[in-house]
Amino acid sequence: MPLRRHLFAALLGTACLLPAGIASALAPAQAKAAEPGAEAMAAHRAAYHLTLDRVRDNSDIARAEGVMLYEVVDACDAWATRQRFTLMLTDRDGQQVETASDYSTYETKDGRSIRFSLTQSSQGAVSQRVTGEAEVTPEGGRVRYTDPAAKEEALPPGTLLPMLHTIRALATARAGSRMLVAPLFDGTSPDGAQDTTTVISGWQAAQPNERFPVLSPLGSARMRIAFFDRKDTSGGGASAPDYEVGLRYFENGVADDLNMDFGEFSVDGKLQELAILPGGC
Repeated sequence: MPLRRHLFAALLGTACLLPAGIASALAPAQAKAAEPGAEAMAAHRAAYHLTLDRVRDNSDIARAEGVMLYEVVDACDAWATRQRFTLMLTDRDGQQVETASDYSTYETKDGRSIRFSLTQSSQGAVSQRVTGEAEVTPEGGRVRYTDPAAKEEALPPGTLLPMLHTIRALATARAGSRMLVAPLFDGTSPDGAQDTTTVISGWQAAQPNERFPVLSPLGSARMRIAFFDRKDTSGGGASAPDYEVGLRYFENGVADDLNMDFGEFSVDGKLQELAILPGGC
């Protein structure tokens, strides 16, 4: 998230704050019906501290530390999100590499369209930009990229957008089911959608939370999401995932505990600051 693309989109469904003028300009002229469960999602700003969890035997990584800032704004009939991510990696020889990303989306609450922008950098130099928009239909839909090159890609039937994936995963957990399998398109790569498998540990009743009291009355679920390359000819379900993320989601869409597994190494993310934001119409 070598660093795979999901290093820059580690919070699934995971979304960001656009300047108010841009958000209002992007808002559709007429409100569309929101996905059931969208009303429970909370606009919020969260800050996470990232630290190295473990490394594989063949990894050269000795240390990893960073921060992730995540914001989601309720823009009436859409979610405007922004995720900023910085990670400093140190190898066994003491060499350091800083990677960073700035990822924004504007996803309608009906889960049918998204605008996205991702800028990745390494050592302060921009390494990639991915921008464009996508429309989801029952047949799959299409994504139209403007960066890194102008092109179109077809989306597979059943494709979910990031916030909708979070809503569906929470609904699956509350219903007592343990798995959600669906293609996901998040706009973090010029290669279209990925297959995902979400394994859910089960719904947990509300528990006292001294550090973040606003979460105390809310149920939660731990889940692990695996991402597979749809263009892998060995078959997504049979191959090893490109990337995995484990997290605990509260029923309002706030995540407080993350684990991002990039293959060679994994990183823990702990919630340090949380602010619930006003929003809606």
